[in-house]
Amino acid sequence: MSFTVTIAGRIGEIVIDRPPVNALDSNDWNALPTLIAETGRRADVNVLLIRAEGRGFCGGVDIKEMQANPERITLLNRGNYLTFKAIRDCEIPVVAAVHGFVIGGGIGICGASDTIIASEDAYFSLPEVDRGAMGGASHLSRMLPLHKVRAAFFTGGKISAAEAYRLGAIETVVPREALVEEARVFCAIIAAKSRKALVLAKEALNGLEPRDVDRGYRWEQGFTLEMYMHADSQKARDAFVETGKTAEF
Repeated sequence: MSFTVTIAGRIGEIVIDRPPVNALDSNDWNALPTLIAETGRRADVNVLLIRAEGRGFCGGVDIKEMQANPERITLLNRGNYLTFKAIRDCEIPVVAAVHGFVIGGGIGICGASDTIIASEDAYFSLPEVDRGAMGGASHLSRMLPLHKVRAAFFTGGKISAAEAYRLGAIETVVPREALVEEARVFCAIIAAKSRKALVLAKEALNGLEPRDVDRGYRWEQGFTLEMYMHADSQKARDAFVETGKTAEF
Protein backbone atom coordinates (compact mmCIF):
# COMPACT_ATOMS: atom_id res chain seq x y z
CA MET A 1 0.00 0.00 0.00
CA SER A 2 1.43 3.35 -1.05
CA PHE A 3 -0.58 5.34 1.53
CA THR A 4 -1.35 5.29 5.22
CA VAL A 5 -4.10 7.24 6.95
CA THR A 6 -4.13 8.23 10.62
CA ILE A 7 -6.51 10.41 12.66
CA ALA A 8 -5.39 12.27 15.79
CA GLY A 9 -6.44 15.52 17.40
CA ARG A 10 -8.96 16.23 14.60
CA ILE A 11 -6.11 16.09 12.08
CA GLY A 12 -6.37 13.54 9.28
CA GLU A 13 -2.96 12.58 7.96
CA ILE A 14 -2.34 10.88 4.63
CA VAL A 15 1.25 9.73 4.15
CA ILE A 16 2.69 8.81 0.75
CA ASP A 17 5.22 5.99 0.96
CA ARG A 18 6.16 4.30 -2.31
CA PRO A 19 9.94 3.78 -2.51
CA PRO A 20 12.25 4.71 -4.00
CA VAL A 21 10.96 8.15 -5.04
CA ASN A 22 7.20 8.17 -4.34
CA ALA A 23 6.42 8.04 -8.06
CA LEU A 24 2.80 6.86 -8.12
CA ASP A 25 1.38 4.53 -10.73
CA SER A 26 -2.07 4.69 -12.28
CA ASN A 27 -3.59 2.50 -9.56
CA ASP A 28 -2.19 4.76 -6.84
CA TRP A 29 -3.49 7.93 -8.48
CA ASN A 30 -6.95 6.36 -8.80
CA ALA A 31 -6.97 5.17 -5.17
CA LEU A 32 -5.89 8.47 -3.64
CA PRO A 33 -9.06 10.50 -4.42
CA THR A 34 -11.21 8.11 -2.36
CA LEU A 35 -8.85 8.34 0.63
CA ILE A 36 -8.92 12.13 0.46
CA ALA A 37 -12.70 12.36 0.14
CA GLU A 38 -13.43 9.80 2.85
CA THR A 39 -11.00 11.37 5.32
CA GLY A 40 -12.30 14.86 4.59
CA ARG A 41 -15.89 13.81 5.26
CA ARG A 42 -15.18 12.42 8.72
CA ALA A 43 -16.90 14.39 11.48
CA ASP A 44 -13.84 13.98 13.72
CA VAL A 45 -11.45 15.56 11.17
CA ASN A 46 -11.13 19.34 10.77
CA VAL A 47 -8.02 19.53 8.62
CA LEU A 48 -6.20 17.16 6.27
CA LEU A 49 -2.40 16.93 6.19
CA ILE A 50 -0.71 15.28 3.21
CA ARG A 51 2.98 14.44 3.58
CA ALA A 52 5.43 11.73 2.58
CA GLU A 53 8.18 9.47 3.79
CA GLY A 54 11.45 8.85 1.98
CA ARG A 55 13.82 10.92 -0.12
CA GLY A 56 11.25 13.38 -1.41
CA PHE A 57 7.59 14.28 -1.32
CA CYS A 58 6.51 12.94 -4.71
CA GLY A 59 8.29 11.99 -7.93
CA GLY A 60 5.09 12.43 -9.93
CA VAL A 61 3.89 9.59 -12.11
CA ASP A 62 5.63 6.25 -12.56
CA ILE A 63 7.44 6.83 -15.86
CA LYS A 64 8.42 3.15 -16.02
CA GLU A 65 4.75 2.19 -16.09
CA MET A 66 4.06 4.64 -18.89
CA GLN A 67 7.10 3.47 -20.84
CA ALA A 68 5.96 -0.15 -20.66
CA ASN A 69 2.21 0.54 -20.91
CA PRO A 70 1.57 3.79 -22.78
CA GLU A 71 -2.05 2.74 -23.31
CA ARG A 72 -2.67 3.45 -19.61
CA ILE A 73 -2.34 7.19 -20.19
CA THR A 74 -6.08 7.79 -20.03
CA LEU A 75 -6.32 5.85 -16.74
CA LEU A 76 -3.40 7.85 -15.36
CA ASN A 77 -4.88 11.14 -16.56
CA ARG A 78 -8.16 10.31 -14.87
CA GLY A 79 -6.44 9.48 -11.58
CA ASN A 80 -4.39 12.67 -11.63
CA TYR A 81 -7.44 14.79 -12.35
CA LEU A 82 -9.57 13.14 -9.67
CA THR A 83 -6.78 13.38 -7.07
CA PHE A 84 -6.21 17.09 -7.51
CA LYS A 85 -9.94 17.77 -7.72
CA ALA A 86 -10.54 15.76 -4.53
CA ILE A 87 -8.03 17.93 -2.69
CA ARG A 88 -9.56 21.17 -3.89
CA ASP A 89 -13.11 19.88 -3.32
CA CYS A 90 -12.27 18.43 0.11
CA GLU A 91 -14.76 19.76 2.65
CA ILE A 92 -11.98 20.90 4.98
CA PRO A 93 -8.64 22.70 4.55
CA VAL A 94 -5.82 20.62 3.08
CA VAL A 95 -2.20 21.27 4.07
CA ALA A 96 0.70 19.81 2.08
CA ALA A 97 3.98 19.32 3.97
CA VAL A 98 6.75 18.73 1.44
CA HIS A 99 10.43 17.87 1.47
CA GLY A 100 13.05 17.07 -1.13
CA PHE A 101 11.70 16.81 -4.65
CA VAL A 102 8.16 17.89 -5.54
CA ILE A 103 7.83 16.84 -9.16
CA GLY A 104 5.00 16.61 -11.69
CA GLY A 105 1.98 15.20 -9.89
CA GLY A 106 3.50 16.33 -6.60
CA ILE A 107 2.99 19.88 -7.80
CA GLY A 108 -0.62 19.03 -8.60
CA ILE A 109 -1.11 17.96 -4.98
CA CYS A 110 0.50 21.16 -3.70
CA GLY A 111 -1.25 23.44 -6.15
CA ALA A 112 -4.64 21.97 -5.25
CA SER A 113 -3.96 22.28 -1.52
CA ASP A 114 -4.90 25.27 0.64
CA THR A 115 -1.53 25.75 2.30
CA ILE A 116 2.01 24.48 1.73
CA ILE A 117 4.70 24.04 4.36
CA ALA A 118 8.12 23.10 3.02
CA SER A 119 11.46 21.96 4.34
CA GLU A 120 14.58 23.92 3.42
CA ASP A 121 15.69 21.21 0.98
CA ALA A 122 12.40 21.14 -0.96
CA TYR A 123 12.22 22.13 -4.59
CA PHE A 124 9.47 22.18 -7.21
CA SER A 125 9.89 21.01 -10.79
CA LEU A 126 7.78 20.24 -13.86
CA PRO A 127 10.04 18.16 -16.15
CA GLU A 128 7.11 17.18 -18.37
CA VAL A 129 8.66 18.60 -21.54
CA ASP A 130 11.65 16.29 -20.99
CA ARG A 131 9.45 13.27 -20.20
CA GLY A 132 7.22 13.35 -23.25
CA ALA A 133 4.22 14.69 -21.36
CA MET A 134 2.30 17.85 -20.52
CA GLY A 135 0.28 19.04 -17.51
CA GLY A 136 0.86 20.62 -14.12
CA ALA A 137 0.91 24.29 -15.08
CA SER A 138 -2.70 24.83 -14.06
CA HIS A 139 -1.89 23.92 -10.46
CA LEU A 140 1.53 25.57 -10.42
CA SER A 141 -0.28 28.73 -11.50
CA ARG A 142 -2.16 28.69 -8.18
CA MET A 143 1.23 28.98 -6.51
CA LEU A 144 3.43 31.19 -8.68
CA PRO A 145 3.25 34.13 -11.13
CA LEU A 146 2.58 33.45 -14.80
CA HIS A 147 6.06 34.09 -16.19
CA LYS A 148 7.74 32.08 -13.44
CA VAL A 149 5.48 29.15 -14.30
CA ARG A 150 6.29 29.40 -18.00
CA ALA A 151 10.03 29.62 -17.42
CA ALA A 152 9.88 26.55 -15.17
CA PHE A 153 7.73 24.63 -17.64
CA PHE A 154 9.79 25.36 -20.74
CA THR A 155 13.13 24.62 -19.05
CA GLY A 156 12.09 21.83 -16.69
CA GLY A 157 14.02 23.79 -14.08
CA LYS A 158 13.82 23.72 -10.31
CA ILE A 159 12.24 26.29 -8.02
CA SER A 160 13.70 26.18 -4.52
CA ALA A 161 11.59 26.37 -1.38
CA ALA A 162 13.24 29.71 -0.59
CA GLU A 163 12.26 31.12 -3.99
CA ALA A 164 8.72 29.76 -3.73
CA TYR A 165 8.44 31.32 -0.27
CA ARG A 166 9.68 34.65 -1.64
CA LEU A 167 6.96 34.53 -4.28
CA GLY A 168 4.26 33.73 -1.74
CA ALA A 169 3.57 30.08 -2.57
CA ILE A 170 4.69 28.66 0.77
CA GLU A 171 3.43 29.51 4.24
CA THR A 172 6.71 28.72 5.97
CA VAL A 173 10.07 27.05 5.34
CA VAL A 174 11.47 24.90 8.15
CA PRO A 175 14.46 22.60 8.72
CA ARG A 176 13.97 19.13 7.25
CA GLU A 177 14.02 17.45 10.65
CA ALA A 178 11.29 19.78 11.95
CA LEU A 179 8.89 19.48 9.01
CA VAL A 180 6.43 16.95 10.41
CA GLU A 181 6.28 18.58 13.84
CA GLU A 182 5.84 22.08 12.43
CA ALA A 183 3.19 20.91 9.98
CA ARG A 184 1.23 19.25 12.77
CA VAL A 185 1.49 22.38 14.93
CA PHE A 186 0.12 24.46 12.06
CA CYS A 187 -2.67 21.96 11.43
CA ALA A 188 -3.54 21.92 15.14
CA ILE A 189 -4.35 25.63 14.96
CA ILE A 190 -6.85 24.93 12.18
CA ALA A 191 -8.15 21.77 13.87
CA ALA A 192 -9.18 23.79 16.92
CA LYS A 193 -11.67 25.82 14.88
CA SER A 194 -15.35 25.08 14.27
CA ARG A 195 -15.66 22.39 11.60
CA LYS A 196 -18.76 24.11 10.23
CA ALA A 197 -16.86 27.37 9.89
CA LEU A 198 -13.97 25.65 8.14
CA VAL A 199 -16.28 23.88 5.68
CA LEU A 200 -18.05 27.13 4.82
CA ALA A 201 -14.74 29.01 4.56
CA LYS A 202 -13.30 26.41 2.18
CA GLU A 203 -16.38 26.61 -0.06
CA ALA A 204 -16.35 30.40 -0.02
CA LEU A 205 -12.64 30.67 -0.83
CA ASN A 206 -12.92 28.18 -3.70
CA GLY A 207 -15.77 30.23 -5.12
CA LEU A 208 -13.73 33.43 -4.97
CA GLU A 209 -10.97 32.15 -7.24
CA PRO A 210 -10.75 34.02 -10.55
CA ARG A 211 -10.48 30.85 -12.66
CA ASP A 212 -11.37 27.17 -12.53
CA VAL A 213 -8.14 25.27 -11.89
CA ASP A 214 -9.82 21.90 -12.52
CA ARG A 215 -11.11 22.96 -15.91
CA GLY A 216 -7.69 24.39 -16.71
CA TYR A 217 -6.04 21.09 -15.85
CA ARG A 218 -8.48 19.17 -18.03
CA TRP A 219 -7.54 21.51 -20.89
CA GLU A 220 -3.88 20.67 -20.28
CA GLN A 221 -4.59 16.95 -20.23
CA GLY A 222 -5.89 17.09 -23.79
CA PHE A 223 -2.41 18.19 -24.82
CA THR A 224 -0.91 15.48 -22.61
CA LEU A 225 -2.79 12.83 -24.58
CA GLU A 226 -1.76 14.44 -27.88
CA MET A 227 1.88 14.44 -26.79
CA TYR A 228 1.72 10.79 -25.71
CA MET A 229 0.60 9.87 -29.22
CA HIS A 230 3.74 11.42 -30.72
CA ALA A 231 6.93 9.39 -31.26
CA ASP A 232 8.97 11.99 -29.34
CA SER A 233 7.02 11.11 -26.21
CA GLN A 234 8.09 7.46 -26.21
CA LYS A 235 11.65 8.50 -27.06
CA ALA A 236 11.69 10.79 -24.02
CA ARG A 237 10.39 8.09 -21.68
CA ASP A 238 12.81 5.49 -23.04
CA ALA A 239 15.76 7.83 -22.51
CA PHE A 240 14.74 8.63 -18.93
CA VAL A 241 14.12 5.00 -17.93
CA GLU A 242 17.18 3.58 -19.69
CA THR A 243 19.75 6.31 -18.97
CA GLY A 244 18.16 8.69 -16.45
CA LYS A 245 18.94 11.52 -18.88
CA THR A 246 16.98 13.81 -21.16
CA ALA A 247 16.58 12.60 -24.74
CA GLU A 248 18.28 14.54 -27.51
CA PHE A 249 16.10 15.85 -30.32
